Amino acid sequence: MMTHVEHGFGPVWDATSRVLILGSMPSPKSREFGFYYMHPRNRFWPVMEALFADQRDPSDTVGNTADSRRAFALRHHLALWDVIASCDIVGASDASIRNAVPNDPAPIVCGAPICQIVTTGSKSAQLYRQLIEPILVQHGIDIPMIQLPSTSPANAAMRLNDLIAVYRAAFRHANLTE
Repeated sequence: MMTHVEHGFGPVWDATSRVLILGSMPSPKSREFGFYYMHPRNRFWPVMEALFADQRDPSDTVGNTADSRRAFALRHHLALWDVIASCDIVGASDASIRNAVPNDPAPIVCGAPICQIVTTGSKSAQLYRQLIEPILVQHGIDIPMIQLPSTSPANAAMRLNDLIAVYRAAFRHANLTE
């Protein structure tokens, strides 16, 4: 059943954020928790931990709470938000998204040294190009965007190790990881 949803929570970023990661719209589970990628089978946080956690520091983990994940993102200079502020959607199905209203990331990219924008999935990339890129152009902002695969459990074609490899290559290409 198609439902109109509002994003429900704002972006995560600070003045040291270097990459802006944009999804499409939070899943019902993420909206329930009020934070990004909170569905227990979503592989976003395991990918981020594999890429950014300091292996010498056993406390540098993403944890299981919104607070621990927010702290991890900020500690590693990651900004999180979504392309869409509101839309009509069936459950968590990106394919069903209709009547999307965009967020405006200009305050983030003007307030932090963002050098790369990353979209997580084809729908977020499509909506970024359609809705967000024109907003940034109006502000005179030209930051490259990389489309990465969705970490959603619906993307069963990619195993966790495959996702880690693709994300690592993209972040390395943007000089965001070693």
